[in-house]
Amino acid sequence: ESATAFGCLMSDMWLGEFDCVSPEVLHSVLGKRYPAFSKRTQQDAQEFLICVLNELHEALKKVRKSPAVARCVTDANASREGVSETSIITQLFEGQLSYDVTCLECKATTDRPESFTVLSLPIPSKSACSLQDCLKCFFQQDTLTRNNQIHCSWCGTKQDAAVKATITKAPQIIIFHLKRFEWQGKHKRKLLTDICYPLGSLDLSPYSSPLLCEDTAYSLCAVANHVGFLDGGHYTAFCKHSVTKNWYSFDDAQITEIPNSSVQTDTAYLLFY
Repeated sequence: ESATAFGCLMSDMWLGEFDCVSPEVLHSVLGKRYPAFSKRTQQDAQEFLICVLNELHEALKKVRKSPAVARCVTDANASREGVSETSIITQLFEGQLSYDVTCLECKATTDRPESFTVLSLPIPSKSACSLQDCLKCFFQQDTLTRNNQIHCSWCGTKQDAAVKATITKAPQIIIFHLKRFEWQGKHKRKLLTDICYPLGSLDLSPYSSPLLCEDTAYSLCAVANHVGFLDGGHYTAFCKHSVTKNWYSFDDAQITEIPNSSVQTDTAYLLFY
């Protein structure tokens, strides 16, 4: 039902018979599956996006035996012969990270693979920074101590560890979620940081495995913007036409062509490359 509603929405949009299209049917279908989105209350675009991608994946997936690592790897020694679920969603949006975890006591290193469809990036500055700064922050080595210690199989005890992520499979379309909402004590607040992001030639090779032979340079194709604060706000979108390469602003029923210079904004919340 969700895939059918989504297909009808895409068809209505690309037929070009209407000045604007309201996604009421898709919203209604998803509201039945996820009641939070059926209410007329403020909701998070990133959470909604993940629900949409999950719904489409479940509706369109094909299960097949594959030598690839299964989507959820719980045992590091699990057989590589597993069952993987593929869909147009996994083909377009799914990437793979590898977390290298090194015990700081015996220096033994294990790697833990993890699939992703959206990368949630920390914002390292309150005033201004670049997307590369956010990426460096996400991919920098971190130390696991106290309650986050690992159980080292070599030492046989809990130990401090160093952990570092690397992209081992880059998706065709990579989605970045800029973590603008954060907890400060008991209160949540929004970071209004102006984040500079490139429209083209985003290079992910510094964060990718040397074995990754794919081209890791990306071009921006869409932006979801959030104006306002926690208790009230408004979402808009910028999308690049895949044929004409022109940029358009989508603000409810108002669709306007915009120059490339207007795509860079301090309200960006989700970036699609």
